[in-house]
Amino acid sequence: MNIAVFASGRGTNLSAIIRAQKTGKLNVNISLMITDNPKAPAISKAKRAGVKTVVIKRKDFADKTGFEREIIKNLKAANIDLIVLAGFMRILGPDLINGFHNKIINIHPALLPSFKGAHAIADAFDYGVKITGVTVHFVDSQIDCGPIILQKEIEIKETETPQSLEKKIHKTEHKIYPEAINLILQGRVKIEGRKVKITSLS
Repeated sequence: MNIAVFASGRGTNLSAIIRAQKTGKLNVNISLMITDNPKAPAISKAKRAGVKTVVIKRKDFADKTGFEREIIKNLKAANIDLIVLAGFMRILGPDLINGFHNKIINIHPALLPSFKGAHAIADAFDYGVKITGVTVHFVDSQIDCGPIILQKEIEIKETETPQSLEKKIHKTEHKIYPEAINLILQGRVKIEGRKVKITSLS
């Protein structure tokens, strides 16, 4: 399976995926890393791992359609089977979502459908919930609403700080994302309506 990782920032989930692949825990070909940010630390992480990196800046295109068409051109050239969003800070448009229907996954730092959006860790902490977590889900036309593949709960302790919670969230992300990709690779992820069914190994 050829995967493309999209990242706009530090690329810690990209590193986790690369590490899982290099240690034999994830049998995929990380064919491409796409970023919209030419200063993203994720770029150096990808290059050190020998992953082809493409920078596609939104401002270089007259509209979002042109921007996404350039992304799609690169994805098709690399024969990408699965797109893995790993801190890509742009909302995907219909051309990309429809062109790769049920082939785009995202990781969210909360237990969806709770605490959608870009500030999920802080929102959960400020709300005072006792349990939060991480969700891996398919991407559809609605933000943080696609069918859920995997979730992992995280306890928010009385002594928790926003910083300590963020560290726990990221540590969990780095474990659960390769697990979700493996389930897809093994053909065990079946979408039934709005729900995902995980089948056993045959």
